[in-house]
Amino acid sequence: MQTTIEELLAFRAVVDSGTITAAADQLGQTVSGISRALGRLEKKLGTTLLRRTTRRLELTEEGQAFLARARAILDALDQAEDELAARRQAPAGLLRVNAATPFMLHAIVPLVPEFSRLFPRISLELNTDELNVDLLARRTDIAIRIGELRDSTLHARPLGASRLRVLASPAYLAAHGRPACVADLDRHQRIGNSQLPGLNLWPLRGPHGDSYAAVPTLGASSGETMRQLALAGMGIACLADFMTDADRQRGELVQLLVRDTLDVRQPVNAVYYRNTALSSRISAFLDFMAARQPS
Repeated sequence: MQTTIEELLAFRAVVDSGTITAAADQLGQTVSGISRALGRLEKKLGTTLLRRTTRRLELTEEGQAFLARARAILDALDQAEDELAARRQAPAGLLRVNAATPFMLHAIVPLVPEFSRLFPRISLELNTDELNVDLLARRTDIAIRIGELRDSTLHARPLGASRLRVLASPAYLAAHGRPACVADLDRHQRIGNSQLPGLNLWPLRGPHGDSYAAVPTLGASSGETMRQLALAGMGIACLADFMTDADRQRGELVQLLVRDTLDVRQPVNAVYYRNTALSSRISAFLDFMAARQPS
């Protein structure tokens, strides 16, 4: 008796989601149906793929080896379906996109209605992480990354760039005054990134050189949290245009030290594994986003 696609899908879903219940929800099946599919698969293979404990499921050594083969088979099937969809000029299927929270909220979410109208057969799954994720482990098709890329195993598609500015709210400036020079920042509340120290190098020209090493008096791990703190009048922050354009237009955030600010732009790239076949839905998303990002 041959292994079926249904059994492979059940096995992969259980591994990726961590539980049979979550896999059943993901695949729209019953818990008993997923359990039976796993049982049939293990019986056909004559081995145990998953150890079942009271709290979680763990892959056996045989399960680890079989999982790689199962993923390759299912990925090949997905690719074949994508190629057929491309021939029909109607990209279809699930597209998993990962991005940091600020970019997701301010640059992707507002474009989702238009994308869905243009590509109604693509189902989007939007996930957020503040740090770079492992695309394979998180089953991510595309990740949007801000800043310089260091992972040579990834293929990158440039989407644009976003300028950095030093900003504060009118309420903060009314309470604490406006810095007249870069050195004045030492006497102000500085909102910085608590996990990525490189983001605390602000693009300000001064006696220290072409960047100001801001020592945060208030730290946050998310750019969106930093933005909200700045809007709340909690200090001065260095933030990218993609998340603050509307705030500046409304006057809710004000750029500081304009004459001392260098034109530094963070590159925005969409990345995916080099050995990933470029599906029609990935191409559709990349072309759509690239056409709508500022350079």
